Amino acid sequence: MLARGDIHRARRIVVKVGSSSISGANSGQIRPLVDALAGAHERGTEVILVSSGAIATGMPFLKLDARPTDLATQQAAAAVGQNLLIYRYQESLDRYGIVAGQVLLTAGDLENVTSRSNAQRAMERLIGLHILPIVNENDTVATHEIRFGDNDRLAALVSLLVRADLLVLLSDVDALYTRPPHEPGAVRIDDVPFGDDLAGVTFGDIGSAGVGTGGAGTKVAAAKLAASSGTAVLLTATHRVSDALAGADIGTWFHANTR
Repeated sequence: MLARGDIHRARRIVVKVGSSSISGANSGQIRPLVDALAGAHERGTEVILVSSGAIATGMPFLKLDARPTDLATQQAAAAVGQNLLIYRYQESLDRYGIVAGQVLLTAGDLENVTSRSNAQRAMERLIGLHILPIVNENDTVATHEIRFGDNDRLAALVSLLVRADLLVLLSDVDALYTRPPHEPGAVRIDDVPFGDDLAGVTFGDIGSAGVGTGGAGTKVAAAKLAASSGTAVLLTATHRVSDALAGADIGTWFHANTR
C-alpha cells in the first residue's frame, strides 16, 4: 500500500472507529459506517472493525451523564453497552446479509504468546468464513494495569496480528493538523513519510464529547506503530469513511516501512 489510490486493491483492511463517532447523538453514524464496510466486503476486501463505544453506549442505561472514572462502574457500563453496541452493528449488517463476530481482547491477551496465537487463529477463521470480526477491548474484565489505554493502539496491534495492508483510523477530525484544527494557524498534514517524527506538531485532547480515551497523540502513536511493521495508515473523519475506502484524496496518509 504505497498511496491512497492503492486502497481498492487492498487484500485486508482494519478500520477503527472511536466512541464519540458511534454513540450518543452520533449513533446514527453506524449505518453509513456499515454501508462503507459492506461495500469493501462486497468487492472482496477482508475487513476487520475495531470499535470503541461499549462504555459510552452503556452510560445512558446506567443513568450516567459523564464517563465514569472508577474502574468498577466502567466495567458495569461496558457489560451493558457491549451487548447493545454489537446488536446495533448486526441490525445494520443484516441489510447486507453479513454476520458479525465479536472479539474481545485485553492487553494481556496480545502479550501472552498462547492467547495471541488463539486470537489470531480465531480471527483468521472468522475472515475465512466471511464473517466480519468486530474487535473491542474487553472493558468488563480489563484492569488499569493491563488496559490498552485507547483503542487506537489496539487497532494497530490488531493490524499487526492479522497482517493488514491498511489501517484506517476514524474520528471526529478529518485529518491530522499541525495543531488542533480549531486553533488559528492550524495546517492540514496530507502525508507523513515513514520515520517523520512530526516535530513541531501540537496534539489536542480527547475532544469535546469526552466519552473516549484517545486524542490525536494516541492516533499518531498507533499510526507509527502500524507503519513501522509495514501497514499503511489513513487517518480521517468517520463521516468520510466511504470516500476513504474508495481511495479518495482525503485525510492524512502515513507511509509504511517498505524495508
